[in-house]
Amino acid sequence: MIADTIKALREQSGLSQSQLARRLNITRSSVCAWEQGLSCPTAQYIIELASLFRVSADYILGLSTEQTINLSGLTEEEKQIIQNLVQYFDRKKPTVH
Repeated sequence: MIADTIKALREQSGLSQSQLARRLNITRSSVCAWEQGLSCPTAQYIIELASLFRVSADYILGLSTEQTINLSGLTEEEKQIIQNLVQYFDRKKPTVH
């Protein structure tokens, strides 16, 4: 559900509804309505949310359950840091037998 996804992404990013609204140049009540499922963001805001949270629009829309990270706009050094973190967490996962 789009509402739950937007709320989860916002909370994971440590943003309040007001802070997210300011970043999108909309009202807090609009963000609240999205999160309560009373309204849905327009295509423009889906794209802005995807960019802000660095996920795909498909993920926000619930068309994909795989959460990906968009690395465009990052330096090679920043990309390498993220790759190192992913590898670190992969090594920490318990193996399933």
